[in-house]
Amino acid sequence: MDFGFGRADDRFRAEARDWLGCHLVGPYAEWAGRGGPGSEHEGATVRRAWERELGAGGWIGLGWDCPAGAYGNRPVSLTRQVVWAEEYARARAPGRVGHIGENLLAPTLLAYGDEAQRRRFLPAIARGEELWCQGYSEPDAGSDLAGLRTAAVRDGAGYRVTGQKIWTSLAREADWCFVLARTDPAERRHRGLSFLLVPMDQPGRIEVRPIRQMSGTAEFNEVFFDGAVAGHVVGGEGAGWRVAMGLLAGERGVSTLVQQIGFAAELSEVIAAAVRGGTLRDPVLRDQLLTQWAELRVMRWNALRTLGAAGDAGAPSVAKLLWGGWHQRLGELAMRVRGAAAALGPVDWSAQAPYELDAFQRLFLFTRADTLYGGSDEIQRNIIAERVLGLPRVERG
Repeated sequence: MDFGFGRADDRFRAEARDWLGCHLVGPYAEWAGRGGPGSEHEGATVRRAWERELGAGGWIGLGWDCPAGAYGNRPVSLTRQVVWAEEYARARAPGRVGHIGENLLAPTLLAYGDEAQRRRFLPAIARGEELWCQGYSEPDAGSDLAGLRTAAVRDGAGYRVTGQKIWTSLAREADWCFVLARTDPAERRHRGLSFLLVPMDQPGRIEVRPIRQMSGTAEFNEVFFDGAVAGHVVGGEGAGWRVAMGLLAGERGVSTLVQQIGFAAELSEVIAAAVRGGTLRDPVLRDQLLTQWAELRVMRWNALRTLGAAGDAGAPSVAKLLWGGWHQRLGELAMRVRGAAAALGPVDWSAQAPYELDAFQRLFLFTRADTLYGGSDEIQRNIIAERVLGLPRVERG
């Protein structure tokens, strides 16, 4: 793909940079560079207000494939989507609490939803007013999503949902959850599933329990559904697997490029720490840091190659394998450049804060999950083997 920026993109970049400079002030500036992976659960009130600020400025839904203004957003070209994502990352603006609705649910509704669903949900997402979480993984069905047990039964025009989801980011803040549930108990595996939209404000029918980690924080949650009401099914009953897989396939392109800007900033900090501590003199460590830099460049070129491409069944899986392993190795390097000091926390231990961590320690611990969440490496390799290389499918029980 011949990818480049033109003069119109440069003007758009100046507009984005100016807007961020004027609005990323006060309490929003205090959250600069925070609230991303590893700290998504922090500062929800300020970051939710920031979401509404973005919506008022017209910065949500730039990549939606719809006519201009149809749902309160302003679609722009692919290059301008990249420009906005780059400037947002470079400004170290707060981590988005609305990204699940904007980048996962909205494209799914545009591809599989009906017009009533689009008009109900997309404008609220574009204004930054309604937040979403994702109800996919379960205790016994994480990577094996087709083995889920959450069930939904017909109740008038809607459904009653009963079951449990786990590792649910932003469940405490979300207004809605899109839930993959079994609506036909007679079917097995990926058949008989439906993609339901469930309001989270249902006392007695939905319970959110934070999952406390060894760091003392709770970035993820368990969600228990006990007859929760769902009034919307996307794509029709029984089409849940097709809709869910279409949603997961959309996690590439622009989002991958902006993710790499954050990776580059983290790599720079690790290299700076190696320089300060003198560990850069170690030839093995120096070679590993150089390899990280080269691999990051390769990931960028691969993201540009697949940007906007359709029908490439392996592209999302290849991208996930590349960045998951790369980021995990960066976390390990962050510990190596610190040496023995990496085992010490920034403050003395106390019963109130027993696991206080610094930035490198959080990076190391969080990146252990990079090869698991969003589809484990094993699952990604199976997808590439079966859908790209044409190898025989593995029979699953």
